[in-house]
Amino acid sequence: MVRFLFSYLTAVAVAIALVCGSTPMPASPAGAATPTVMLRSPGTGAVAKLTVISTAFADGAKIPTAQAFAGCGGRNVSPDLAWSGAPSTTRSFVITAFDPDAPTGVGFWHWLLYNIPATVTSIAAGAGTDPPSGTLGLSDYGTLGYGGPCPPPGDGPHHYRFTISALDTVLSALPATTTGAYLTFNMRGHIVAQGTYVGLYSQ
Repeated sequence: MVRFLFSYLTAVAVAIALVCGSTPMPASPAGAATPTVMLRSPGTGAVAKLTVISTAFADGAKIPTAQAFAGCGGRNVSPDLAWSGAPSTTRSFVITAFDPDAPTGVGFWHWLLYNIPATVTSIAAGAGTDPPSGTLGLSDYGTLGYGGPCPPPGDGPHHYRFTISALDTVLSALPATTTGAYLTFNMRGHIVAQGTYVGLYSQ
């Protein structure tokens, strides 16, 4: 009986191998474009890339102390940012600053500014707490507006991601206490272009 079962199972395994081996894998479409920016939110796919610049620090370089949180020896001055390359379908912009290295398990939101008019393509230094346009969201400091870097001493450089997102809509009916998670959830499916500028900071 055991010998019969062994022979039967062996025959089944060989048959499966032959069938699988004769089934061709689907080929990638010819000439498929390489995505410029892949969004992390599910269901949004690839979008155009915005060019983001700042005079406060170079992309990938150390953030000056002036931009750090007041409680960490800084002056809490938000950096100037400018962006270009938005498509004609843009109806508003969103600025976020996020630290994925914060020891919280979910990162740390430092700045949320949304519903910036589509005609605006820059923000001046220090305007992060009193912007000329747009609506401020709640940072993880529990305050509206920009809150600078303040990583734990000895934690090594944290990466602060200043992201500009172009949306095909104006976000309406969001509460005054809108958080980073709630804002990005409502942005899902509306991002038509995006660019990120990264600064490093440590104590």
